[in-house]
Amino acid sequence: MPNIKPISDLRNYTEVLRDVAIGEPVYLTKNGRGRYVILDIHDFEKEKAARRLMAELDRARKSGGEKTLEEVERELGIDGDEDGDE
Repeated sequence: MPNIKPISDLRNYTEVLRDVAIGEPVYLTKNGRGRYVILDIHDFEKEKAARRLMAELDRARKSGGEKTLEEVERELGIDGDEDGDE
């Protein structure tokens, strides 16, 4: 179940930050609508890497290149193992 809090809860930000965990972001609302997300740094880095990977794959597709997912991950220095297990 998503962890949703009003932005006013940031007055006591240590309590809000305590609720942030890997895979469990905290969603902040303003005037009853979703406005911000607080992510664990691990999740943030994972999202950033995924965006870079998708952009590189899109560039390769548009240029007619024939790169495999593994080649792109290797070029970007991304570990293809999502869970970190080998």
